[in-house]
Amino acid sequence: MLVKWIRCTVVDRRGFEREQRKWAGLLDEPGFRGQSGGWSRGQPDVAHVFAFWENRVFYDSFMARGPDRPAAAQSGMYKDMKVGLFDYRFDVKTGFEPDFADADVVRVAHSRVYEDRVEHFALMQRRVWNPAMAGSPGMLRGVFAEAPGHEFLVLSMWQSSAERGKYRPEGVARLAARAETDRDIESLAGDVVQLEPSWTV
Repeated sequence: MLVKWIRCTVVDRRGFEREQRKWAGLLDEPGFRGQSGGWSRGQPDVAHVFAFWENRVFYDSFMARGPDRPAAAQSGMYKDMKVGLFDYRFDVKTGFEPDFADADVVRVAHSRVYEDRVEHFALMQRRVWNPAMAGSPGMLRGVFAEAPGHEFLVLSMWQSSAERGKYRPEGVARLAARAETDRDIESLAGDVVQLEPSWTV
């Protein structure tokens, strides 16, 4: 599965939201699995969109046929767009599906990992972080994905921001020490995204 992550700063919020709803046409595309997104809780003018495709072949075919009609309509409504394509490696918790119906919040963590620590980083995600997240109240499911250049994306879906708040504590520092996170990660950026149900395709 291919995971596409878009992040941008929106300058015309009303127009952006209106046009975002027009991506519903993706439902007819071969290999399309789902899409949703919302607004950063920490930076209210920052939007995130997450899209899922069966594989890169389907996605590349879609892009080659000129998918830019909705995107063109949103031109001028945002700036500083960043797009990342990541290949699925494994679930966070179990049975990941790109289904946003029961989720209120998505936590996104984007890491750039030292080359010689890549496999250790992935192993610690499986052995340390996944069990901790899976056992947290309100955590529904998630995905761990990789891009060239030793980049990793962890998306986790939560039932509510209140529940996600329970997965912050001293426990996170303890887990990070156990996983030797500071030795693995060159840079880390994250956000908490309040999902907009009208953006879900």
